[in-house]
Amino acid sequence: MTTALITGSTAGLGAAFARRLARDGHHLVMVARDKERLSQEATRLHDLHGVEASVLAADLATDEGISAVEERLRDREHPVDLLVNNAGFGNKGTFLDVPVEDELTMLKVHCEAVLRLTSVAAERMRERGRGGVLNVASVAAFVPRGTYGASKAWVVQFTQGVAKDLAGSGVRLMALCPGFVRTEFHERAGMETGSVPGWMWLEADDVVDAAMKDLARGKSLSIPDARYKALMGAARLLPRDLLTKASSTTGRRFGPR
Repeated sequence: MTTALITGSTAGLGAAFARRLARDGHHLVMVARDKERLSQEATRLHDLHGVEASVLAADLATDEGISAVEERLRDREHPVDLLVNNAGFGNKGTFLDVPVEDELTMLKVHCEAVLRLTSVAAERMRERGRGGVLNVASVAAFVPRGTYGASKAWVVQFTQGVAKDLAGSGVRLMALCPGFVRTEFHERAGMETGSVPGWMWLEADDVVDAAMKDLARGKSLSIPDARYKALMGAARLLPRDLLTKASSTTGRRFGPR
């Protein structure tokens, strides 16, 4: 059996990835800050699907947390075949409303952790000639959205660049860019979402199903759902000033994924 390591796996997309991969017969390494909650979900998935589900409590906003996950990814005796860099969060408010310390923490989790974990995982996978890295970004990567959008744009560019560099090595990389997903993400950030149209919401399990199909197809970028594909296509045609205004008046208050 293959093994998947998922960061931010106690809720939302991370939990949906864990459910899907366990159902498909993958052993799991579940990473998040809340060890008790991790253990409960790992036990449930083990009992339900008969897979090994180990837990690793780590805070990816710290060097110690990132290093702990790097150490697990370096383990040659228990290799990780699929890395899902899903951990992330949003800050409520526009630039200067958010303390710079919180912005730097976001960059630590969204960029530094993704860079370091992808580097270690991809190196081990290249040695074996197989493996995959799925980095969760957001459609916010394609619109002006301050630090959050910039960090997710970095994830997209980084992932696609590395995918090209490692082409032919057997290691696949893909950036996943969902829109609004029904998870705990917005509640944790204190974001009000009542004005987001119902048609813009996606279900976490549907997003994961689309992502796994696109990864299997060898895509380096996945935008789940035809509605968001159309929206992102239209966004490329809109004047930059208009797009900036639309993003500032909605995305900062709500914030996709």
